[in-house]
Amino acid sequence: METLLTLNPLKPQPHLFKYPNSRTYTPISNNNNCRGLCTSVSCKLSSQPSKDTTKNKVVVPGAAPSLSEDNEPPAVVESRSKNSTGVVVKRLSKRVLSFLANLPLALGEMFTIAGLMALGTAIDQGENPEYYFQKYPEDNPILGFFTWRWILTLGFDHMFSSPVFLGTLVLLAASLMACTYTTQIPMVKVARRWSFLHSANTIRKLEFSDSLPKASIQDLGVILSGSGYEVFLKGPSLYAFKGLAGRFAPIGVHIALLLIMGGGTYSAIGSFKGSVTVPQGLNFVMGDVLGPNGFLSTPTEAFNTEVHVNRFYMDYYDSGEVSQFHTDLSLFDIDGKEVMRKTISVNDPLRYEGVTIYQTDWSISALQILKDDEGPYNLAVAPLTVNGDKKLYGSFLPVGNADSTNVKGISMLLRDLQSVVLYDEEGKFAGVRRPNSKLPIEINGTKIEIVDAIGSSGLDMKTDPGVPIVYAGFGALMLTTCISYLSHTQIWALQDGTTVVVGGKTNRAKIEFPDEMNRVLDRVPEINEPSDVICG
Repeated sequence: METLLTLNPLKPQPHLFKYPNSRTYTPISNNNNCRGLCTSVSCKLSSQPSKDTTKNKVVVPGAAPSLSEDNEPPAVVESRSKNSTGVVVKRLSKRVLSFLANLPLALGEMFTIAGLMALGTAIDQGENPEYYFQKYPEDNPILGFFTWRWILTLGFDHMFSSPVFLGTLVLLAASLMACTYTTQIPMVKVARRWSFLHSANTIRKLEFSDSLPKASIQDLGVILSGSGYEVFLKGPSLYAFKGLAGRFAPIGVHIALLLIMGGGTYSAIGSFKGSVTVPQGLNFVMGDVLGPNGFLSTPTEAFNTEVHVNRFYMDYYDSGEVSQFHTDLSLFDIDGKEVMRKTISVNDPLRYEGVTIYQTDWSISALQILKDDEGPYNLAVAPLTVNGDKKLYGSFLPVGNADSTNVKGISMLLRDLQSVVLYDEEGKFAGVRRPNSKLPIEINGTKIEIVDAIGSSGLDMKTDPGVPIVYAGFGALMLTTCISYLSHTQIWALQDGTTVVVGGKTNRAKIEFPDEMNRVLDRVPEINEPSDVICG
């Protein structure tokens, strides 16, 4: 079939409707003279009949398919099966995303994490199982059920790397990502779309609306642009907005929270930790003290560094109590070269290639004395517990025959490095001497001089690879939280003759928004001559 179409560009064109399964187009016109469209149709039909009429079949494309799929090609059946599976997966994904993006669920996850953190603060972390056996016995459970079995089974002895805590973090992260995908990103996409309103009634139905008689929409656009708005003009219509960054801020907040949780998780399963008490003058290797916390923990070259305790000393208040304690440390590389030296104290750690050494505790390891002007001798010092006092140390100097079954000697007690209290063989008070005072004391015919009290430094060491990520997350959280307070404001206007109809809305500061709009509209000049109004 050959069809010839002739269009008259000077007259309105009729609509063409194409009927299914048809090869002809039917024009719709108001008269029979074909004003809008002139069509001449000529048909060429073959006059030669088909030799095999049994092979000629009429195929109706719009016919309904057979109810049975036995005769369908395998490819069609497979395609339908794949489409059906895709639909099921898509529906299931939407349900899962909707479930995870539920606000009450996210709040519950946050409260659960807060509760676990509080529980991890209340329960001593990293102790031996025997400690929990004694403190949380089964014969006297806390709240009637909480015993050591709960702590060791759920991993509450290392709360912040336990499966329960990390699993709750993962669930909260999934909720944040689902909320971002299903709610925040679509809101940003909608906010970025801008369109003009061509109806004055529609503009008057907005949160704020007003009319400016004898005004020009171009003047309004100039004033809005000077007030920080992005302005778009199209003929008699205007659209303006500002504060679009406030729409992006919730996404930034979610990303910041994910960074904080990700950095904390990385530190929990990828860090090293250890503690050691080292007497003054001795050393240790970092790798011998640090132990892995998780399966992502990987040692570095810094683990071969040797740490030497040059000196340990204390500061005291006027009352005699300890106010601060210090340790002078030197670090040596594998070749024995000193690479760093620093005196650390509480809240002033040493940091070297990702390893941080904290000053956390102290003890006394030995007493150095002169006996009858001979020596010096180093006497071992042991911690004592009297009425719960943990900072009490004692030493013993045998006098007479050491092989006797009833050994007697001089006892020495000290609470810090300032003074030593001495007792005779009968346990009676003999006197007090300060180390390095060079003032001897004679007890039962034995002259003793306290040369020095040798302290031990209690050090905690750890690596924290997630700290930079956590700091970045907190920085982003503070920034995006401030940005989220920016109002996203939209304004529409329409030139209706000599009147400009203005309307707008905002997502924040709804009380201040009308006052802001009134201040803007008060600056729009009045047009005296109607010819001055440009309608576009």
